[in-house]
Amino acid sequence: MARGLDILGDPWSMLVLREVFFGNGRFEAMRDRLGVADSVLAGRLAALVGSGLLTRQPYGDSGRSRQEYVLTAKGEDALPVLNAVVLWSEKHLPAPSEQAHMFVLHRGCGARTSSADSCTGCGERLTAENTSWHSLTRTADPVPLATACPGKQIGTAA
Repeated sequence: MARGLDILGDPWSMLVLREVFFGNGRFEAMRDRLGVADSVLAGRLAALVGSGLLTRQPYGDSGRSRQEYVLTAKGEDALPVLNAVVLWSEKHLPAPSEQAHMFVLHRGCGARTSSADSCTGCGERLTAENTSWHSLTRTADPVPLATACPGKQIGTAA
């Protein structure tokens, strides 16, 4: 457990992973969404890249080549941990507003689930490919999660 907490136990790291799962992998967008200092965000991103949960991928923006952060397979495997935090928070902590709730949805059957790793509606294993998160503070509709970047599958068995 201690080894996992070294990587996933930092609140900023979990929030950075949340943003990348939401498809928000650009530095400025994450900084603005999280309200975090540049130095803190840069440090967390470097640690997540260093531990193999994220990788940098180039994208073109106004003729400049820039980098965005995307999940690796190892990072995608952290989904049940993030789901568990969401579910535990919804069960045990009051939301600051009605809009501040967040739900884990299985896109396969459409059910809201109360399990971090499998759908309580149909029993299918939850993956980034078949899971959405719904946060009304973000959007009126559930957001399909980002998956690992093709060709950059760090942490997978050969």
